[in-house]
Amino acid sequence: MKKMNIVLATLLGFGATAAYADIANADKLAHKYTAIAKSVNAAFSGPSVADGKFFFNRKIKATSGKAQACASCHTSNPADEGKHAVTGRAIRPLSPAVNFKRFSNIDKVEEQFTQHCNDIIGSDCTAAEKANFITYLMTEKTPSEKK
Repeated sequence: MKKMNIVLATLLGFGATAAYADIANADKLAHKYTAIAKSVNAAFSGPSVADGKFFFNRKIKATSGKAQACASCHTSNPADEGKHAVTGRAIRPLSPAVNFKRFSNIDKVEEQFTQHCNDIIGSDCTAAEKANFITYLMTEKTPSEKK
């Protein structure tokens, strides 16, 4: 029984460390993008949760004529599971507080920003938009109640 408790405690410890590491990665990226944004625009005062939420929910008319936003696939609450608008495939939550793997691979985050920004807004997102977006995601910690 004592051996089982040690194994269980070890596994829980690894899970807590992994969760912390990915939230830490999100925080590192937000700081990186903030520094870049400030170097591009000295008036940028730092990331804003409100601006990140606006960016996340902002609908932009795509070349197809259909209005899209990050929330179109990821729902209005980044702590909820989303669904791809075209394929219907489930998308794990964006919030690193809910999906501990979301920011585990920084290269993949960069790749996804490039792809999704180009798909939705037609160009790469600015460093300020990325800093705001990540800052907003880190505040969303509670999934919506299922009805």
